[in-house]
Amino acid sequence: MELRHLPPLNAIKAFEAAARHESFSRAADELFVTHGAVSHQIRALEAELGVSLFARDGKRVRLTETGRRYASHVRTALTALSDATREIRAGDRERRLVVSMLSSFAARWVTPRIGSFIEAHPQWDLELLSTNALTDFARDDVDVAIRFGYGKYAGLYSELLLEEIFFPACAPNFNGGKLPKTPADLANLPLLRSDDELWRPWFDAAGLTDWPEPKRGVLYQDSSNLLQAAIDGQGIALTRRSLAMHEIAAGRLVRLFDVDGPSPWQYYFICTPQMLETARVKAFRDWVFGEVGRFKLLFDQVCEAGPAARVASKSAEDAANATSTGGTANANALRVAP
Repeated sequence: MELRHLPPLNAIKAFEAAARHESFSRAADELFVTHGAVSHQIRALEAELGVSLFARDGKRVRLTETGRRYASHVRTALTALSDATREIRAGDRERRLVVSMLSSFAARWVTPRIGSFIEAHPQWDLELLSTNALTDFARDDVDVAIRFGYGKYAGLYSELLLEEIFFPACAPNFNGGKLPKTPADLANLPLLRSDDELWRPWFDAAGLTDWPEPKRGVLYQDSSNLLQAAIDGQGIALTRRSLAMHEIAAGRLVRLFDVDGPSPWQYYFICTPQMLETARVKAFRDWVFGEVGRFKLLFDQVCEAGPAARVASKSAEDAANATSTGGTANANALRVAP
């Protein structure tokens, strides 16, 4: 067998997805590339083979008879390759724990804490997948997913992990340190915007019922980038408690006011019923729910201290230290701005 006659694998993957969907756009969505990239790969493959694999009719495409036969052979070959790879990996699969979660949650909540799990369980190789795409447990090589949603996942074990709330936060030195004292003081200040964090529900909770959703300024697609903009002093962010509390504990952010905005979504621990019985998933579940308990304790201590107060108790210091593996958080920095 002369492997030099094989076409590029990326072109084959693009063709297989496009053939299965009979759509370049759906293939692009599946492969996380652009429509143009799929079209380019398939045209290059057609040029190399010297045949037309698709008939184009405006924006619609359909397989030619040659393309249909080729797609059948390609699918058989890719399935065999996938099965062979899965068989080889099976030998060390029991030593790997694969956890999928939102990129923002991974960066701001899990990463500062995950060192304690790794230290306690060196027998497993942990792999964290940061993605906003939903996990397909039948297809993806994933043991556990932490998802921000409604908790309705047919055929899967789903357990509420962490309730979410929203509140405004900014850098301590924002506006020269002259932070707003009441929600109404936000009127003339830059409010940072995100696709996921809408201000209007919080305005209603704060009694600002006639305030419209902000329409001007930068729109951030990623919640972690929104939070970083607030840390850098670019404005006031409406942020999730789960993402902001580590930054508040470290003194990089200040929570404004004492008004919580509702969230239609919560964080859920999700896996298949079979995977829930494995030792590695049981260990991760125990760890992550334990960390949520410590996280809630820290947040409750901040709230109980009241506006304009700092938490300096030893228990708060211990809780703050538990949130970070990269250094000791400053418990005296835990505060709610007046």
